Amino acid sequence: MRVEPLLPDAPPLGTPGGGAAAGFAKALDAVGEMLDSAESGEDSFAYGGATLQEAVYERARADVALSVATATAQRITQSVQSVLNMQV
Repeated sequence: MRVEPLLPDAPPLGTPGGGAAAGFAKALDAVGEMLDSAESGEDSFAYGGATLQEAVYERARADVALSVATATAQRITQSVQSVLNMQV
């Protein structure tokens, strides 16, 4: 059996690494880093390397960032649905 790679018929849309989608992806990466920071703060507290205040602060920052990202994603979804429901 011979397998050939699939090649797209058209070039990809947009520029790689640019545009609104890339900005949103960077924001999600930042949220992921905050969640990782919160987890490491909790682990550090568990092993006696940090205070409870530091661990709680990191978790609160991560929770707020996650809430903002979730609200943003919901708003984007609502906007796209509104545009798709428009009659042309």
